[in-house]
Amino acid sequence: MWALAYDRPVEPLFFVIVVILQIGRFWVLATLGHRWTIRIIVVPGEKLVARGPYQWLRHPNYAVVTGEFAAVPLALGLLLYAFAFTILNAAVLAIRIPAENAALAAAASGRAG
Repeated sequence: MWALAYDRPVEPLFFVIVVILQIGRFWVLATLGHRWTIRIIVVPGEKLVARGPYQWLRHPNYAVVTGEFAAVPLALGLLLYAFAFTILNAAVLAIRIPAENAALAAAASGRAG
């Protein structure tokens, strides 16, 4: 992104949003601790995290990522990139979130293997 917009001014409002999103990311990572991974893993007997941002959102890290895909390009004045990345991310999350939810549901019903 920075290479595409090296000669553009940074939009202060969107830059502040990016910083706030990074604080949100650190909150998610601190809440999950060693449990954070990019893989879909359900550990039998482990309870879902229900503190930190997880008390309000089921997938707070995806909320952060979605915000980043819009805010970073917008901070750099790259409107078309913000639109494209947001659409592509939505397509990925349309697959990823149901897969995670299915794994969690299977574990809760005792079918995880």
